[in-house]
Amino acid sequence: MKAKKAIALACYLLTIFLSLAFASMYLFRPEFMPYHSAAVGVEWSQLDPKFQTLFLALMRVCGGGWLASAAAISVLLAFPFRRNEPWSRWAIPLVALCAAIPTLYATLLVKSRTPASPPWVGAAATILLIVVGFVLSFRWRSEP
Repeated sequence: MKAKKAIALACYLLTIFLSLAFASMYLFRPEFMPYHSAAVGVEWSQLDPKFQTLFLALMRVCGGGWLASAAAISVLLAFPFRRNEPWSRWAIPLVALCAAIPTLYATLLVKSRTPASPPWVGAAATILLIVVGFVLSFRWRSEP
């Protein structure tokens, strides 16, 4: 495997890993994250049960989105990317960015409008990995 393709693959694999890590946290946590508490200024135990249900539902939706993104990227890497199918070089970042860009936007929104410190660096790092993987996936194909 060429070095640039291997680096592109590593970037995408790290993207999958980060997506799975966030998916796991948001799918299985019994209450919201500490930065959610800081954002709303209320502890989990102080929330009305209806709001607890709403928060958990929104967290499960986010977790499911990251899980779906990781699964789709995995399938694209395992089959069309491995076979050097040109369309896969566009499909992978498209799928990945559909999850990563809204995540970065949401975390920056919470950071700018509340006293919370959401994990925006992870979202930004994911976008950087996707862009590097995308650029390198084109470069290795044109090499002799």
